[in-house]
Amino acid sequence: MPHVPWRTFLPRIALAAALGVVTTGLSALTPLTQSAAAAGTLQQVTGFGSNPGNLSMYEYAPSGLPAGAPLVVALHGCTQSASDYHAHSGWQKFADQWGFAVVYPQTSSANNSLSCFSWFDSDKDTRGKGEAASILQMVDTAVAQYGSDRHRVYVTGLSAGGGMTADLLADYPDVFAGGSVDAGLPAQCATTLTAASGCQNLTPKQWGDKVRGSYPEYSGPWPRVAVWQGSSDTTVAPVNATELRDQWTDVWGIGQTASSTRNLTGGTTESVYDDGTGKPAVALFSVSGMAHGLAVNPGSGPDQCGTTGTYYLNAICSSYYTAKFWGLDAGSQGGGTGSLPAPTGLTVTGTTDTGASLSWNTVGGAASYDVYRDGTRTGSATGTSYDDTGLSAGTAYTYTVAAVDPSGAVGASSAPVTATTTGAAPKCYTDDNYHQVQAGRAHQSGGYTYANGSAQNMGLYNVAITHTLKETAAGYFVIADSGC
Repeated sequence: MPHVPWRTFLPRIALAAALGVVTTGLSALTPLTQSAAAAGTLQQVTGFGSNPGNLSMYEYAPSGLPAGAPLVVALHGCTQSASDYHAHSGWQKFADQWGFAVVYPQTSSANNSLSCFSWFDSDKDTRGKGEAASILQMVDTAVAQYGSDRHRVYVTGLSAGGGMTADLLADYPDVFAGGSVDAGLPAQCATTLTAASGCQNLTPKQWGDKVRGSYPEYSGPWPRVAVWQGSSDTTVAPVNATELRDQWTDVWGIGQTASSTRNLTGGTTESVYDDGTGKPAVALFSVSGMAHGLAVNPGSGPDQCGTTGTYYLNAICSSYYTAKFWGLDAGSQGGGTGSLPAPTGLTVTGTTDTGASLSWNTVGGAASYDVYRDGTRTGSATGTSYDDTGLSAGTAYTYTVAAVDPSGAVGASSAPVTATTTGAAPKCYTDDNYHQVQAGRAHQSGGYTYANGSAQNMGLYNVAITHTLKETAAGYFVIADSGC
């Protein structure tokens, strides 16, 4: 792997953290308050937690969003803002079309002179600390507000936001089902700004160890990661995309040779790396001739999105292909617009505490079948059976199947079936704040109560406020007032 030094970039980018986005002059964000906003508008959320990273939270959800929909977290680049990213990136189009909410964390010049997320600071980008902890609090708040599906929470980001995205995937693989790093850096590439120019030329295992070391107690399942990179990016060298590919394929325990490659619009090459069961685990999108920025493609076509601007470059709608990689285009049932009929006879043939087995009837003309878990494509099969793995114990999952013709067009989805894994489900506890603290599920500080693990603000300690806490991992509790 060739070494592309960053030292030539560091003197001119300083606190932009080796990402070179130093252009100023973006329009200032006009904050919206919750009371002034409504569904279908970008709105600010305050009081989402203790907010140790001093970030702001903005969110967008289409009108009538049902419970159980996915959630996407989208992080802007340096000098940008939540409203800027929302306006240009194209995520609103697909949130409206496919039905999911979007959270936009926002940093400011109070944290970094160029409003960069601090992907290079171990006090801010590691599990339970600083900006990473604030973003987790935003996720917990949005999940509680919208009833989002915790199995379908995703994160994406550009440049410094991309570097923070990779860190978040490493910090919280138990939270994020997938991620997309756009013109960004490998997870935990550096722990200080001065070290940012010396974190290249590692082996895939060394890169993978940085992820595994971010949450040593965790052993999987791992997030599915897309990587976007312009081949003419002189700010974040293209070698970083290769290293991101190396990092996450090593985490998944798969090789660095692509399982499949195809050419897309805008001079884009997509290389997909499947896991051991044939499911896409990592995808690398290389955009020929594109400089530093987020790939957008303005227009009304189904695969077009966004508007051009500073660091929003006309090439291909990256948000569209990222959303499809995650399976967000499947909606609530899965399937697509191809001509093949829906498979019949979908049946759950067995479950364990970590897996479910399915079978269905043959569809004439099908080359393969896409399998959807809770609306997200989880894999494919050439036959009429499928074993899903890496599931949580005591949890119900909804499955559908769609036939795929030889051209790749996905047909109608089957009727859904539900598989419930064996074993114990997550435990929930409903009590007032005082007794939650006494039971060791929460703690109090400054007169307020915070859930252990997630640090969600539960309100005053010394008044009769009741919450339901859900233990999602040992000693890790989240507010689950809307249902457990």
